[in-house]
Amino acid sequence: QKVKDSMRVLLPVLLNKSHESYDKIRAILLYIFSTNGTTQENLEKLIQNVQIESDSDMIRNWKYLDVPVISSFAVQQPKYPRRDRSSEETFQLSRWTPVIKDIMEDAIENKLDSKDWPYSSRCPPTWNGSGAV
Repeated sequence: QKVKDSMRVLLPVLLNKSHESYDKIRAILLYIFSTNGTTQENLEKLIQNVQIESDSDMIRNWKYLDVPVISSFAVQQPKYPRRDRSSEETFQLSRWTPVIKDIMEDAIENKLDSKDWPYSSRCPPTWNGSGAV
């Protein structure tokens, strides 16, 4: 189920003194991943309130992996369109499918856009679909 107000759920976890700083960083990263980025001001407030200034690079460095940590507005369209997986069988504890699964399936099916993926090889026209190239 989609969380309606993720900040309301996140703040009690972040302000709880019994949680380790790495767990708080994970919670902040999950918030950023779920909202496709946050504003600079919001990120600064989170880091200051949780008192993880020394470890804030763990959050900011995700931008080098093309994760939109800072965005001009918090909720934006995802960069890569997601597939509908509502009919697939899932395990009880794994409800989320990572984007890399969609990308790899598109690579196998030869559906990647060469503009976004310039270094991926195109399959030959006589390819029979028996495996990735």
